[in-house]
Amino acid sequence: MLLAPVFGYLGDRYNRKFIMVAGLAVWIVTTLGSSFITESYFWVLVLMRAFVGTGEASYCTIAPTIIGDLFTGSKRTLMISFFYIFIPVGSGLGYIVGSAIASATGDWRWALRINPIFGALGLVLLLIFTPNPPRGAADNNHGEVQLGHTSYLEDIKYLLRNRSFVWSSLGVTAMAFVTGALAFWTPTFLARAQVTMGLRPPCVQEPCNTSDSLIFGAVTVVTGIVGVFLGSMMSRRFRDRVPNADPLICAVGMLTSAPCLFIAIILASTSIPVTYVFIGVGETLLSLNWAILADILLYVVVPTRRATAEALQIMVCHLLGDAGSPYLLGAMSDALSKYNPDSLSWRFRSLEYSMLVCPFVGVLGGLFFLITAVYITEDRKAAQMLTTGEASTQSLPMAVENQEVIA
Repeated sequence: MLLAPVFGYLGDRYNRKFIMVAGLAVWIVTTLGSSFITESYFWVLVLMRAFVGTGEASYCTIAPTIIGDLFTGSKRTLMISFFYIFIPVGSGLGYIVGSAIASATGDWRWALRINPIFGALGLVLLLIFTPNPPRGAADNNHGEVQLGHTSYLEDIKYLLRNRSFVWSSLGVTAMAFVTGALAFWTPTFLARAQVTMGLRPPCVQEPCNTSDSLIFGAVTVVTGIVGVFLGSMMSRRFRDRVPNADPLICAVGMLTSAPCLFIAIILASTSIPVTYVFIGVGETLLSLNWAILADILLYVVVPTRRATAEALQIMVCHLLGDAGSPYLLGAMSDALSKYNPDSLSWRFRSLEYSMLVCPFVGVLGGLFFLITAVYITEDRKAAQMLTTGEASTQSLPMAVENQEVIA
């Protein structure tokens, strides 16, 4: 979260491929190294796990901007969908592979030793095949966008005046809040539900059964693939007919996922299979947004400021979203459980009531996307005019004036 703005600044000014290679290399070293830390040096483990974020701060900040400079139109949407589909797929595989390796070896550390193998493969492919195209090459037939270099403060001011960027960033923050909380607490929540129903004996230390993580991981993988492709397909189909179709699709995804998640949480103590069904539907609707959100950022922000925009969006969605939501729900559950600390049933209920925050935050995210839909057509036109050089300081539409960009 803290390094994302640094890589955003570098990504708009220096060789993006080398920056991604460096970030991914740090990710591989810290992931592998953290698996060998002994218990007496726990603080070193925490520090190295924090530096794992260097990988996301560099790669996830810069990679979408390279895709944006290689493709345009519906092809860009398709390629972005291929990239972002691996967020839910990777998250789901983390539950599946991590649980399987921990069970097979009896040591969670081996999950951290397998991970760098995939990272090293990605690093080699990145070095060999990934180009470093001129910024804005796909958006401007004349090659790289001829916008003058600006200070970081000017970049921030531009983004804060870009209404579509601001509101869509708040929307993705709400989505990160929900997905982060669900990813952290769902396996534990379902395990406690089964204890309450008498389907499992209580366990001393959670999680005591890896099957919930395996099933939840499989659900996340499938729903992620289906959701991203559905969202991309809907975007490509409706965008030409409805100019603000993208934020409307995101709004529908968030607003319809909220009741599904609400029902899943309420029914957990009654039927686990039905709960998984509604979790699957809710996660599919949430996953509609992944690729579309990246596409929105690419076409409402000028190419020379896209890495900074990605970085700020990542920082905000972690700071106000998935970095704090698991802790918040846990703190709420702990506070509620004090009213009846010896009851296993109340232990489950306290977490259930805490998780009900997620559907309400989902509704809030849907409202943010509806506001984005009001401004997106004007902001997209403004960014396009600046990118292609069609606008000048004397003939800028209102949206460009608001963004305060010198063409």
